[in-house]
Amino acid sequence: MTERATDSYEDWLRSRVPAGRGLRGKAAAVLELLLSQPGRASFGSAGELSQLAGVNVATVTRTAQALGFAGWPALQQELRARYLSSLSAGQVAAEHSGSGSPSSRALRRDIDNLALFTRRADEGVLVTIAEAVAAARRTVIVADGSYAAVGLALAHNARLAGYPVTAVTAGDAELANAVAVIGADDVMIAISFWRLYESTVQAANEARARGARVFALTDAASPALANAAEEVVMVPAEGEAFFPSLTAGMAVAQALVTQLASVDPARTGASIEAAEAMWTRFGLLHRRPSTTS
Repeated sequence: MTERATDSYEDWLRSRVPAGRGLRGKAAAVLELLLSQPGRASFGSAGELSQLAGVNVATVTRTAQALGFAGWPALQQELRARYLSSLSAGQVAAEHSGSGSPSSRALRRDIDNLALFTRRADEGVLVTIAEAVAAARRTVIVADGSYAAVGLALAHNARLAGYPVTAVTAGDAELANAVAVIGADDVMIAISFWRLYESTVQAANEARARGARVFALTDAASPALANAAEEVVMVPAEGEAFFPSLTAGMAVAQALVTQLASVDPARTGASIEAAEAMWTRFGLLHRRPSTTS
């Protein structure tokens, strides 16, 4: 699959500036800093950014709000995701040096990602997606690269819950075949962290044009993907090495399946019973030996 710089860091940031009036005065100074020093903007605190721009912290917050975000933390999450996606794998790894061993830093990063998502998650959006999957004729999940694991886990457990969900992870030909039969009764879930594939954008837009409901799970809401999606779930995916963290993405997949299972408990129960019966017939279940005290 080919990658595409769907929208550059600078183009995206400038597109967030309110039309007509723009940003003036001290807010314009903050914007210029974000544009000229993306690395510092991605990793610095609001206090650090305010000193560099020669403004107070409140101005940094107001600038973030003027750009359409709840505050500086929400804007910085998006800035960092976009900044890291512009770097090579080696450059991403070089950005993450700090105290402690690499493994301990990775664990702390995952904990932080989960905490960040928990604070900002919109439960209503997860309910909407689960109900859409439950009502659909079928659901196609588009995922590739390392984050294909999130799509595969979501599809596997959704099928176990009793719903026709498949994950497309084997490349453009399989994706084209899946999109060719998508219709108005279907759902597509596009999953993309760090790098956005051009084929994912094309598939999402084609599915939307065919009347399907489209949802996106991503760490940076690219307009090219967000414009096709009914809802976008922002998932922190920054890792400590040269690949994105999948921890928060897996948590979202589990949350969606848990919500999906609650839509029609009888359907899910019957599906699980049928699957377990087949597992037994195929000898897939290994009974643990009982222990006696």
